[in-house]
Amino acid sequence: MRQDPFARGRPQQTGRPRRGINFRFIILLLFAGYGVFYYVSNRAVDPVTGETVLIDRALTVDDEKALGLQAYEEILSQERPADPDAPLSKEVRLIAERLIAKVPVVEAELARENGLAPSRFSESFDWEVNVIDSDQANAFCLPGGKMAVYSGLAPVAQNADALAVVMGHEIAHALLRHGAQRMAQQRLTQVGQMAGAMSGMDPQQQQMVMAAMGYGYLLPYARKHETEADYVGLMLAAAACFDPREAVPLWERMSAASGGQAPPEFSSTHPNPGTRIQNLQALMPKALEYREKFCEDAQR
Repeated sequence: MRQDPFARGRPQQTGRPRRGINFRFIILLLFAGYGVFYYVSNRAVDPVTGETVLIDRALTVDDEKALGLQAYEEILSQERPADPDAPLSKEVRLIAERLIAKVPVVEAELARENGLAPSRFSESFDWEVNVIDSDQANAFCLPGGKMAVYSGLAPVAQNADALAVVMGHEIAHALLRHGAQRMAQQRLTQVGQMAGAMSGMDPQQQQMVMAAMGYGYLLPYARKHETEADYVGLMLAAAACFDPREAVPLWERMSAASGGQAPPEFSSTHPNPGTRIQNLQALMPKALEYREKFCEDAQR
């Protein structure tokens, strides 16, 4: 019997199954690579804190000022500014003037302590401050120097020194470019969300990953910003001849005003009031040195 030259009818040998290209894995790698590249290429050292920070190099100072001005105008169109001749408005303006006058001094001194040259980032700020009629015990300073103090802060602060501590804290956020840092952080977060969606994660898995990222990275990042602003703001208030020791009773009153219902620190954007007070107490000797060194009244 002649053999079939094409070997038909014989059992064929089975080899290993061929593996196809995992496009989802490749896409995930591309996103991860972009995230690493963005992080590495947009880091810079902040002279005021000496810390390496993440700020998008494409975001200019003028861009930040424009964003700050836009946000400020939107807030003032929705909130009611107080009469500029009202006693609280006049007091807030005087406090702001003293703080602003010491911004270059404190910025330069903190940079010198870190062995760095000051960025003089605030030199281009167009400072402005308003009081907003509201029960909120709050204040803010946006990039570019646009500030507001809510009238509800005054009863909690109780004195000009405590108001200056809060306003110095808010100025520090703008000086340290915390808004720009959060924008860069949000961009990385968006990259992570897109990578999760493209990798085939179901919504529940994506939610779990984002929750872990929030507790492990985003919230600690926000608390670090608050601690930095406390530090720089306290030095600024002291240099402007305000009593930095008023910071401790201020935050005790702030905690009492909230009813002691602050969330656990690990799930909050702000340090626990007790942690904050401990940090401020530890900073007090240095703040008093700044007051002695830079406050002309203290030298008389």
